[in-house]
Amino acid sequence: MHDATLKFGRAHRGDQRVVFTNGCFDLLHPGHIQTLEAARGLGDALVVGINSDASVRELKGNGRPVVCEQERAELLAALECADAVVIFEDLTPRETIAALLPDVLVKGGDWPGDQIIGREEVEAAGGRVASVPVVPTYSTTAILQSIRDLPATSVTEP
Repeated sequence: MHDATLKFGRAHRGDQRVVFTNGCFDLLHPGHIQTLEAARGLGDALVVGINSDASVRELKGNGRPVVCEQERAELLAALECADAVVIFEDLTPRETIAALLPDVLVKGGDWPGDQIIGREEVEAAGGRVASVPVVPTYSTTAILQSIRDLPATSVTEP
């Protein structure tokens, strides 16, 4: 987080409008990409926060994450829309948001406004919270369930 704060924190970003969003991003899918691109469209730089492996396990249960935090961070950092990726250890990104104080905090439209973590900090600093539409046909949980539901195949030796 330190590098992102140095580059995108209030004291260092100049006139850049910094946007922050976060999630587990366990299995990257088109719904994630559309959300990230919409978030990036709200500013000049997008910082993406991802839950650590330990916090994903606590939030989603055993067997998650499927993809480890370093690999999830690498995948997200490779996206053109992401300017920085930070991994946070807590269950919520409140501490990360408070350190960064983005101009815009973005969450999916499935989050009620009063439950968005970091809202108070961002608004108190003069920023705003934005909601982007959720792509309803994509969900990591649904993708994993469809994989589990695949019929077992038997391998036959020639």
